Amino acid sequence: MGTSWPRLDNLLARDHSGVADRGRTIIHLHAERRPRAVLLLHGMTSSPSQFERFARDLFERGHNVLVPRLPHHGHADRLSTALARLRPDELYTAVDEYVGIARELGDRVTIAGFSLGGLLTAWCAQHYEVERCVAIAPFFGVAWIPGGLMTWVAETMLRVPNRFHWWDPILRERQMPEHGYPRYATHAIAHAYRIAQAVLREAAFRPPMAQHVVLVVNAAELGVSNRAIRRLYARWRVFRTETVELVALRGLPPSHDIIEPLRHADLAARVYPQILAAIDP
Repeated sequence: MGTSWPRLDNLLARDHSGVADRGRTIIHLHAERRPRAVLLLHGMTSSPSQFERFARDLFERGHNVLVPRLPHHGHADRLSTALARLRPDELYTAVDEYVGIARELGDRVTIAGFSLGGLLTAWCAQHYEVERCVAIAPFFGVAWIPGGLMTWVAETMLRVPNRFHWWDPILRERQMPEHGYPRYATHAIAHAYRIAQAVLREAAFRPPMAQHVVLVVNAAELGVSNRAIRRLYARWRVFRTETVELVALRGLPPSHDIIEPLRHADLAARVYPQILAAIDP
């Protein structure tokens, strides 16, 4: 390859022997810096493979693509307890590094993410001068917990010992996809909510730094809070009516995971063109 990217090499070197083959950072790079680089951020307990199809297709469109493994994710041991150590400052530092690498890979940068990755994408939209941010079903709270109660729930979780719970208590460790963890850590959820609250507070008094922001939601969402996402949208629109967009995907089943083909293949295939168009219009 004709171009050297030391920061990218350092990132790839962090995929140690305990990381699963399908849990590792994904890169699709042309031989040189491109007009656009795309940074894709996966969801909590998932891994870069969640965005494998998007990464390949965006590369074929001529972009350099980076899908980093978020801290404490992607381990070969699917019952790893590493997520108990996840903290906001660690995620902020990691995202800052990812954005810096993406800026080296392309003249313009697009960032997209799902769930926790969607939340981090919204945080990037607030803090970084990039061309486009697309937050897909970003985590800004739990759908069935009222917003006024969510802060109390999150802070209470942090005051008691961390617990791991199955995403699917019936399938437990047998649930798909194999490149993700079947359990989540209560402290990780609570710390993610602290990030969400920080973004919402900042959005109340200053506009996003990204040139264009798209929030994508499943109108029938039963996982994350669409109410909180719409609150963020309303706050950003006070400052930027023309470049902040909300895309509500209608007619879908009440599912949170709308992009993972190994969990809901038909659903992921159905929404794929719409999400790809939001990322690369």
